[in-house]
Amino acid sequence: MTHPSGTPARARAFDRAATRYGTYRPPYPATLFDLLEQQAGRTLTGARVADVGAGTGIATALLHARGAHVIGVEPGHAMAEEFHRRLPRVPLVRGDGNRLPLADACADFVTYAQSFHWTDPHRSVPEALRVLRPGGVLALFWNEPDTTVEWIAAQDARLHRRFGPGWYVSDHSVPPGCPPFEQRRLRWSRRISVDAHLAKLATHSLFLLPGQDGTEDFLAAERALLTRQFPAGEVEEHYTVTLRTAVR
Repeated sequence: MTHPSGTPARARAFDRAATRYGTYRPPYPATLFDLLEQQAGRTLTGARVADVGAGTGIATALLHARGAHVIGVEPGHAMAEEFHRRLPRVPLVRGDGNRLPLADACADFVTYAQSFHWTDPHRSVPEALRVLRPGGVLALFWNEPDTTVEWIAAQDARLHRRFGPGWYVSDHSVPPGCPPFEQRRLRWSRRISVDAHLAKLATHSLFLLPGQDGTEDFLAAERALLTRQFPAGEVEEHYTVTLRTAVR
């Protein structure tokens, strides 16, 4: 079930770090959901939302807090268990975006938070359109490191030198023949400890692959470098959120 930007092994790797993923991965700013409502022309309150590739429920929880009736869709066993632990009252079904286990025209929104690039868009986009009611919205969004910030750009360059340009898997492409997508970007930041930042970095799929050489040494070197650079022990992570929406 992979997009060319990923591999099956990398897609499955998150099950090895489900608890850490839920703890250290960044959430999404409230302004993202404000913008989603603006682009949809309706509020999330009372809306039927299918959150696909829900993982541990980071975006699902935020959609639920906005008053949406959310169902998560997640293929990974450990990720699904962590979802249930964190969101025991939110329904979850096992499945992936290429074969959604949902009825036709059952959703007002189909959302993909940090997960669309693990699907085959030639299959997942038609599936999303099938599940959406007429006028419903397919929303794809990603947190990405904001490399306009100097220290983040420097770390990104070190990652590229050590692991290659594919260390951070994301791809915003969709196949020809899809509905037109509207795209917007937002910037936000959060202040966390150096240890939490490195724990977050270690939840990326590259660091979870068995037999991947050099990841522990890289993280140790990053800890030493960032501790010198930020002696107070905290960093401000800056993100760019890309939001793409299409109406059925």
